[in-house]
Amino acid sequence: MTTSTIDTWMAARRTANSFEGVTELDTSLDGSKLRIGLLLSRFNRDIGDGLLAACVETLLKQGVKRENLLLVTVPGALEIPLAARRMAQNGTFDALVAMGAVIRGDTYHFEIVANEMASGIMRVQLDTGIPIANAVLTTETDDQAYTRMAHKGAEAALCAIEMANLMGKS
Repeated sequence: MTTSTIDTWMAARRTANSFEGVTELDTSLDGSKLRIGLLLSRFNRDIGDGLLAACVETLLKQGVKRENLLLVTVPGALEIPLAARRMAQNGTFDALVAMGAVIRGDTYHFEIVANEMASGIMRVQLDTGIPIANAVLTTETDDQAYTRMAHKGAEAALCAIEMANLMGKS
């Protein structure tokens, strides 16, 4: 996402969510004081690398310092929640970004991996209070994943920053 795209998105959100007489917390996409943990599944690595590149580029554009990023790779999507729990519990990070791709095959395995991974990420987030932006793509085909990876990586970076800043205000 370009800066103008981000500004347009945030302005549209403010307009759509501004209700007269209702106090609304301002959202912030300033990442300059944040520490972000990145989790990457090595399965479907080309897609993961595309997600990671877009995510890191966006984090840096939003002011997150390169030295405040840590990348942890895991074998597959099912291992992300356990690594996320450890990272969330150690007190180092303001937010995490989980990245990878689960692509449907000919068996029921896709549903198990996609559902359990998403459930695990949500459980860690709720149990620890550390926001986790879920950028693990679940697609029918490789082509769908390649098409979505850059946008989803950037979107997850913005989500992590916004939620980390929001949690810091509560």
